Amino acid sequence: MLLAREFIDYVSRQIVKKLTPQWIETTDPTVAAAYISNVIEEDLAIEESLNEEVREMLSQYTEYMRREGVSYQDMFRKIKNTLVTQRKVIRAAGRDSGDHMKLSRDKINDLSHKIVAELRKSRDFRVKKQPNDVRLEMVKVVTDLLATEDKVDRAARAKIRTQKREIGEGTEEWELLHKRYYAEELKKLGIDMAG
Repeated sequence: MLLAREFIDYVSRQIVKKLTPQWIETTDPTVAAAYISNVIEEDLAIEESLNEEVREMLSQYTEYMRREGVSYQDMFRKIKNTLVTQRKVIRAAGRDSGDHMKLSRDKINDLSHKIVAELRKSRDFRVKKQPNDVRLEMVKVVTDLLATEDKVDRAARAKIRTQKREIGEGTEEWELLHKRYYAEELKKLGIDMAG
C-alpha cells in the first residue's frame, strides 16, 4: 500500500487528536481513530487493486513487450491511466501527479470529503462546525503530517545510499533497511507510530 498501515493509523489518531473537541466530538478517541483509519485504508485499497489488475494484464503480454521493445513502465502507466479515467478513480500517488508527497492534493481532498461524510453518518461522532470547515482543517492536518513523512522517507533513503555497497531499491534488504531507518527518523521527530 502507498502508505504503511502504521502510518495510516498514526495519521488517523492525529486527526482525532487535533480535531477534538473544537471541530468534532467523540465518546472514544481510539474507536474514532480506527474508524477514520478504515475509511483511508479502504479508499487506498481501490488504487492498489487497480495496480494489481494492471500487473495481471501485463503479465499476459510479457513476451510481446520484450519482442517489440516496449517498456513495462510505459505500458503500465498507459493502461493504468486508461483505467483511472474509465473508473473515475482519483489518483492516490502524489508523485505520479507532480506532488512531492506520497498522496496527491486531489486524493487528500477526496479522503477528507469521505471521512467527514462518514463521521456525519456515525453515531460515534458529532461534527461541531460546518462540514466543509471541518474538512478543510482535516486537509491541513493531513498535509502537515505527509510533509513530515516525506522528510522522514527522504532521510531514510539517504541513509540507505550511504551503505558501503549499493543496495537496490525494491530488494528485501532495501525494504528492511528502509523500514528500520524510517522508524528511527520518525522517533527523532518525536513520532511514535504505536501511540
